[in-house]
Amino acid sequence: MGILFLDVIECTDQQPNELARRIPRDGSAETKFGSQLVVRDYQAAIFRKDGKGLDVLGPGRHTLTTKNIPILTNILALPFGFKSPFRCEVVFVSLRTLPDLKWGTREPVAFRDKDLGIVRLRAFGTYGVKVADPLTFCNSLVGADGVYTSTQLEEYLRSSIMTRLTDVLGEQLKSIFDLASQYDEISETLLGKLSDDFKRFGLAIDNFRVNAVTPPEEVQKAIDERSRMGAIGNLSDYTRLKAAEALGAAAANPGGLGAAGVGVGAGFGLGGIMADAMRQGMAPGGAPAGAAPAGDPAAAGKTVADQLRDLAALHKEGILTPEEFAAKKAELLKRL
Repeated sequence: MGILFLDVIECTDQQPNELARRIPRDGSAETKFGSQLVVRDYQAAIFRKDGKGLDVLGPGRHTLTTKNIPILTNILALPFGFKSPFRCEVVFVSLRTLPDLKWGTREPVAFRDKDLGIVRLRAFGTYGVKVADPLTFCNSLVGADGVYTSTQLEEYLRSSIMTRLTDVLGEQLKSIFDLASQYDEISETLLGKLSDDFKRFGLAIDNFRVNAVTPPEEVQKAIDERSRMGAIGNLSDYTRLKAAEALGAAAANPGGLGAAGVGVGAGFGLGGIMADAMRQGMAPGGAPAGAAPAGDPAAAGKTVADQLRDLAALHKEGILTPEEFAAKKAELLKRL
């Protein structure tokens, strides 16, 4: 802990997370002109009188004179000469950069997504900060605290970051589906806006990063479902294809749809799928979609389902090789 003597003022053990420490911790203490002030190379020392920061001294050993603390000298107006004791306090401000402070949303922030509507988002990230103007920092944030830490600073700055984050998301992001490509741009924009906010407190911000912006779990599930539908493509075409494949497999089974291997329940289910698929596949004139082209006597009037049964029978009897059966089946399925 820093100790204030009548003749020497210094702070020797300022911790890495301390941004400011007052000597003495409570109230004020006596000193006099001619006393020594020792400031480390990572510090600035601020003289305060009646709670107000006045003069700032940088790193080095200083002998207190009327020249290096002129504002305090004018306020004191010592009646007994400059060697008389006077009461003041000294705040040692750390000039180190704090490189890895955390920020994050306590409560989700509302965002209007062009695809999903109102979505509540959580966001997290890191930033670096250092004191650029010790006097402004001391007067605006430290106040009467004996010690001011990075934890207190993070808490104070959180509201500024959240306000700016909400603005930037609204201005720059249209859909959370675009987030993966927007993190760098959002971080850069926020850094520019926050720099002015932090400057008012005597701070300089550095390396502001948005690490994650996440929607609620139920929205993430909806996004996953949408991705699966996108991979499937047209749902109607997908249903018809699966129905035709199931029918072909059943036709290759000697027991038919309702018996061997599929069971009664599966038979009914397949029948429902096929009925729906066939309804969707009917041509405007009433002919089944995928019916054999005119002029094909072997398949005249037959639907794709009928032809698939015929193929299966030919394959079972050994008339068609497996390769021929697969090729003809694929050709028929293309007509759906």
